[in-house]
Amino acid sequence: MAPAGGGKGGAGKGGGKKGPMKGTGGHGRAKLSGRGPTPKAEDRPGHPAARRAKAAAKRAAAPRPSIPRDTRRARPDRAGIAPDELVAGRNAVLEALRAGVPGLSVRIAGGLERDERVDEIRTLARHLALTVDEATRIDLDRLVGGGPQAAAVHQGVVLQVQPFGYLHADDLLRRAAEATDPALVVALDGVTDPHNLGAIARSAAAFGAHGLLLPERRSAGVTPAAWKASAGALAQLPVARVTNLVRALKAAAEQGLMLAGLDGAGELDLDALELATGPLVLVIGAEGRGLSRLVAETCDVRVRIPLNAAVNSLNASVAAGIALAEVARRRRSGS
Repeated sequence: MAPAGGGKGGAGKGGGKKGPMKGTGGHGRAKLSGRGPTPKAEDRPGHPAARRAKAAAKRAAAPRPSIPRDTRRARPDRAGIAPDELVAGRNAVLEALRAGVPGLSVRIAGGLERDERVDEIRTLARHLALTVDEATRIDLDRLVGGGPQAAAVHQGVVLQVQPFGYLHADDLLRRAAEATDPALVVALDGVTDPHNLGAIARSAAAFGAHGLLLPERRSAGVTPAAWKASAGALAQLPVARVTNLVRALKAAAEQGLMLAGLDGAGELDLDALELATGPLVLVIGAEGRGLSRLVAETCDVRVRIPLNAAVNSLNASVAAGIALAEVARRRRSGS
């Protein structure tokens, strides 16, 4: 009869003899040795990293399509050039060069049919020591933004102007405070027309202002159009741009400047502005809308220009010129 717990022999599973468990006797040595180091993700079939590496190798091995020569130049020409640093079109470029807008280079399309304007552009560019480069029409199309009307916009001629050097508002106020006469700064609130900006700058320079203060948003900047309208006054008038006009005006007030805003509904007539003889910021609002609410509340006084009842308002640059002339008159008379 087989022993209880049956099996083959007493050493079988559950055999009758009890004692310490024995090892495998080397039977599982291959299993205990392991499979070696784990392969990298790129070397494991089916792993996302392996699929990406395979796709990259496939793209690298594929023949590259030829790139037309003119498109290779388009990207570096366009990169780093802001739209307000370009003047496009034969008449616009010619007028800018005549007005002395500070330029860097003129690009003229190769094979362009010559006329009197193009000849004068070349002559003025050489006189002003500007670089004159030949470009393809595709280059110029992309430079002015592309689109079906690009060729009609540039007409084969594009002028790149120098970026305008804006001051920090603190530097502008410091320069104004260091002047021999009382500080006079003109701040623009919502003036978006560059021609108005240029005309205001011209009046500001003519009547002794020490600089312009412009907000970065909802305001014109110093573009070629503004430069031309200023008749070169922007070459000698410091301009600062600020992210928050109200904050800049408060900073000016802390330095002792009074704030007078031009407002058709103002409480004081311009000819009664006794603050004109001291340090002053004259704030000009947008045509039609006038001063924004927060700017108007920040001003120490709101000044109106007396008008005939038949006229409701003036152009922003005209109003600025009248106000600046009155400030200059009071300063000359000392009253």
